[in-house]
Amino acid sequence: MSFRRISTLESWLDEFRRTQGAPSGQVRVIPQDGAERSDTGLVVVELSHAPTVTYLQPDATDPSRWVVTMESREDVVVLDAAQMRALAADLETVGRLCAFLEQKSS
Repeated sequence: MSFRRISTLESWLDEFRRTQGAPSGQVRVIPQDGAERSDTGLVVVELSHAPTVTYLQPDATDPSRWVVTMESREDVVVLDAAQMRALAADLETVGRLCAFLEQKSS
């Protein structure tokens, strides 16, 4: 697994916010348990209309590629049309953020 320093990830998120706009959900870097370093981070996204644990990290087999993990939920999510469009916009932003992090890593 490839890890990134917390300070590096935070600077990349700041740049994304400046150039791509702020996501509607909360995006932050949290400390990640890593055997290689004690100051590694994980990018976490809190989607505004589907509360589930969502995080971005380098792929385990190809560290130049980033992946998004959405953990399973126990509760059912019911959305009206406006909420579904908002969720779709959130997911689009997460996709752009994933591509941005890949580009920054290369």
